[in-house]
Amino acid sequence: MDDLPAEGNDKRLNRTVAISVVVLSVFLGLCHIKDDNIVQAMQQAKADAVDTWGEYQATKTKLHITQGAGDQLAVLGELAHDKAAVAAQTARLAADVAKYTRELPQLQSKARGFEAAYDTMNYHDDQFDAADALVGIAISVAAVAALADSWWALGAAWVFGAFGVLMGLAGFAGWSIHPDFLAKLLS
Repeated sequence: MDDLPAEGNDKRLNRTVAISVVVLSVFLGLCHIKDDNIVQAMQQAKADAVDTWGEYQATKTKLHITQGAGDQLAVLGELAHDKAAVAAQTARLAADVAKYTRELPQLQSKARGFEAAYDTMNYHDDQFDAADALVGIAISVAAVAALADSWWALGAAWVFGAFGVLMGLAGFAGWSIHPDFLAKLLS
């Protein structure tokens, strides 16, 4: 007769484990979708930053070349027969120097903006990574709880799951909860 209540307890534990695993798995799936979208946006921000820094470097190179050409024209222009053509070319070079000088700070600011956007998204990516790890641990411990017929193991799974859900919610809601220790440990 004592076997019947134990079997009833097993079913209750197994049902509780099953419900816990389903809830955690669904939450983990939603976090994974959001995290994938963040990673895609991070890749785009990084590509935009690299492209913009490349444009910045090209503009800086053009500025130096144009300044050098202007310096050479100033020296060699004294020897030229067509002073009007030299003056026109000097004016064009001066306009280019002014244009490149204006563009450089704008490009630098734009590139830094892309880098800042990347850093912000990386912060939330870390939150979802922590949620993924913690909920994965929770699901594994819940499976062990069912196999070992252990309520305390299920309680441990819920603790990991609660921290995982907290990190996932922080990622969705933009809360400033960040797993610095975990991010540093795993990076």
